[in-house]
Amino acid sequence: MIISASRRTDIPNHYPDWFFNRIREGYVLVRNPFNMHQVSKVSLSPDAVDCIVFWTKNPAGMIKRLDELAGYHYYFQFTLNPYGEDVEPGFPPGKEDIIKTFMELSEKVGPEKVIWRYDPILISEKYSINYHMHHFGETAMKLKNSTGKCIISFIDLYRKIEKNVKSLDLRTITEENKLEIAAGFSRIAGEFGIGIETCAEDIDLSGFGIGHGKCIDAKLIEELTDCKLDVRKDKNQRRECGCAESIDIGMYNTCPSGCRYCYANYSGKASGRNFKSHDPYSDLLCGAVTNWNRIIDRSAKSLKASCR
Repeated sequence: MIISASRRTDIPNHYPDWFFNRIREGYVLVRNPFNMHQVSKVSLSPDAVDCIVFWTKNPAGMIKRLDELAGYHYYFQFTLNPYGEDVEPGFPPGKEDIIKTFMELSEKVGPEKVIWRYDPILISEKYSINYHMHHFGETAMKLKNSTGKCIISFIDLYRKIEKNVKSLDLRTITEENKLEIAAGFSRIAGEFGIGIETCAEDIDLSGFGIGHGKCIDAKLIEELTDCKLDVRKDKNQRRECGCAESIDIGMYNTCPSGCRYCYANYSGKASGRNFKSHDPYSDLLCGAVTNWNRIIDRSAKSLKASCR
């Protein structure tokens, strides 16, 4: 199986101790986000876990502990955006320290295991297309030896985040805007040997050398494991999403970073409350199992069909 850690929250940034405790214990409990009384027990045995995909904006707290993942395959989806504290209040302006962290991580695990996410792209008077071109170019130049791929997406204005982004005065991103950004990004990334793919976008940007990406990427995992996988497309994701099936061990509304555009952590009050309930020694990310909970053993087995 493939473990996603996590689309729902930034485990490497905010919960590294808990994660490594769960690795040591060999299992994790995960609440069903659609039925909070139902809890799955998921094995984290190296025999069952084919790959762990980390999603993060700052994995600095994990880098010195990656040796604890001996026996596991993994890679990072590392988001590095050019926004200020009005959009990403949990991250310092300039992001120079985080860029250094990106480079340090890449040096330790290899650039093929660190994928840069410039995601999501939003447009306002402050964050114009020219602004994006400038900052994308600056970052690509710094990361040219630290990654081979950049994943981009354009903001989806879900109803649950409308209140959070209202003060940003965002502009509707037209197809013309997307084509202009794609053309510029493709040219810039090409100069630094970085490929670009989209995340869950239906627009065809193949004319700029930009394909539809798969963030949970079966092909990459097969390369990392040197094994052929028997894996399906994740039916629980959006139609445009090409990700392979995975088990997410995170929980919504548990990230205290406060990014205004985040669909997974749209309630600051809930995120703060859940974060305070976190115990790094708990089986669950946040909160505790009660008598009202039903714990179900989740089927856990390797997806490897054959290995070289």
